Order: sequence, then structure tokens, then C-alpha cells
Amino acid sequence: MIKQALHAVAWRTEKVIDHIRGQRDTRRIIEPYIGYATPDHLVVRGRVLTSVRRNKLKPNQSRWTNFKQMFALFLTDEVANAEVSSSNVAARSDEEGYFTLLLPRDDRTGWIDVEVTVSGEHTTALCPVMIASDEADFGVISDIDDTMLQTGAYSLLRNLWTSLTGNIATRRIFPDALSFMSDLSAGGRNPVYYVSSSPWNLHHFLVTIFDKAGLVRGPKFLRDLGLSKTQFITGTHGDHKGNSIDTLLAANPDLPFVLVGDTGQHDAFVYHDAIKRHPGRIKAVVLREPGPGPDGQSRAVMSKIEKTNASLLHGPTFDGFATQLKPPAKAVNPS
Repeated sequence: MIKQALHAVAWRTEKVIDHIRGQRDTRRIIEPYIGYATPDHLVVRGRVLTSVRRNKLKPNQSRWTNFKQMFALFLTDEVANAEVSSSNVAARSDEEGYFTLLLPRDDRTGWIDVEVTVSGEHTTALCPVMIASDEADFGVISDIDDTMLQTGAYSLLRNLWTSLTGNIATRRIFPDALSFMSDLSAGGRNPVYYVSSSPWNLHHFLVTIFDKAGLVRGPKFLRDLGLSKTQFITGTHGDHKGNSIDTLLAANPDLPFVLVGDTGQHDAFVYHDAIKRHPGRIKAVVLREPGPGPDGQSRAVMSKIEKTNASLLHGPTFDGFATQLKPPAKAVNPS
């Protein structure tokens, strides 16, 4: 009862604030997210806001400045029910400003930019879309925190401190993650996707860190932490990751997948469930062991993964794992 009452108050408060903001600022701006492709569609994604915050990094700025800039990323003024369009296909943003456009797919592969317009506005945005190659050997779905990005997510306090007081210059990608993902992507032949419980507010922040470090580029599936009409935070950590995996396997029906994560947030549980839901589709599970390493429950689930048809690779780094995951060389027919 208390949770329901708090949710009702928070929901009404947010609606009042949104209404006031909507009267004060009528601008419509698109924040592009990286899209992906299914066998039939280009999935173009983004969010309609009244403004987009891009913090300017100052030399040697303090943790307090970092915190204020990170906090500002969550002060979004989203626009609901805005019509967006591209190539004669239109959609409307939801209550948190998010939109998805499903455009007909053609024969192109690789990276393309799709121009999207908000109806009634003069501004447009280019939304990038990654289209997997027809020659891909497998796809890769990777977690972000403590898998690619040094965070300390296995400790709640460490996670909050690192996330809220860092900036694009202080946050670090694991060096072994750079080479590992580069080897797995094989020069872009194999598609790479990132799934994280980090909020969509951090999309540009994460893209900037990835690009700065040289990490393989890929669509991100982040989490909506906003209020919905039925719950405080939309979905749980495990549900979000599991649903994203299901979506990506459906988008690439002919590809096996390598699932990459860590033992700090119980990715083994999520990946073991994915193996059961998609028999024969998971080629391997790769887990980094940060901090104290896997607890007893994670070790038990890892043992279950070893008894499936998926390979399990785990350790404090990813060094040497890419070699074990390379597909066998294709035989050459003598002429």
C-alpha cells in the first residue's frame, strides 16, 4: 500500500512538472540513438526532448563539477506524443519521449544514417543504424559496467561513486576489452550490441567514452528509469537484459551469439536463462570476474552453463579468449 501511494504521488507530480515545462518550452529536438536491423526493417530509435544537454569538459574539473554535470543529464524535459517521420513512415513518441520508426529494409549492410524529422519543426537529426553483414559468423551481445567499462558495479556504493563523480576523461575501458571486442567483431563483419541497465540518459555519455577509447561501435540497449503509469522503474535488471537478448536474437535469426558479461551483477543467471529459451543459438558465454569474483550462487549457475552446448570462458581478464572463439578455418576446394 505504501509503495502504491508513493508511486501515485510521484506519478502525479511528474505529470504536473511535465505540463508546466511543456507550456514554458515548445521546442522539439531529437536525441538520436543507434538503431539496428531485422530481416524486414531498419529500427530507427531516438527521443524527443525540448533540449539536449552536452556538458563541456574542463581541465582537472572537480568531482563536485562532475556530479553536477552527471545529475544534469537526468533533468530531461521529454516531449510526449510528438510525431516523427522518415521516408514517409511516421510514429509518435511515448510518454517519456522515446520513439521507434520501422523503415523497410533494402540490400544495404554496414552503417547508415537515417534523417528523422519532428512534424512542425525545421530541425532534423541523423539517426545511425547498424545493419549486420550477410557474411557474419556470429553476433556479440555485451554488458557494459565492469565488462567493458571499469565501474565497480559489484559494490553498490562503489558503483554510485564511480558513476556519479566521473567524467568522459576519467572513466576507463578495460584494455583487454578493446582487443577482445576488436577480435570478435573481425573488422565489423560480426555485429556487436551492448546491453546495460544504465539509463538512456547516459547514451551520448557512453558513446563518447567508447569512441574516445576506440571500443567497437554498436547499438546500445539501455533502460528507461522513468516513471510509468503502473510502476516506479520500468522493468527489472534481469528482465531488461533478457528481453534485449530475445529482441536481438529475433533480429538476427540466422546467427549464433556470444554473450559477454561479468560475475558482479549475476549475468550468468541471465545468460543461462537465455540458453534455455534459445537452444542452439548461444555459441559461448564469456564472463569477467571483477573484484572478489563470483559468489557461490554464480558458480553454481556457471556449472550449469558448462553442461549446455554453449562454451563458458571466465577469468579476471578476457586475454586469450578471442582465439578460443574463432570459427574453424574454412576448407579451400582445390582447383
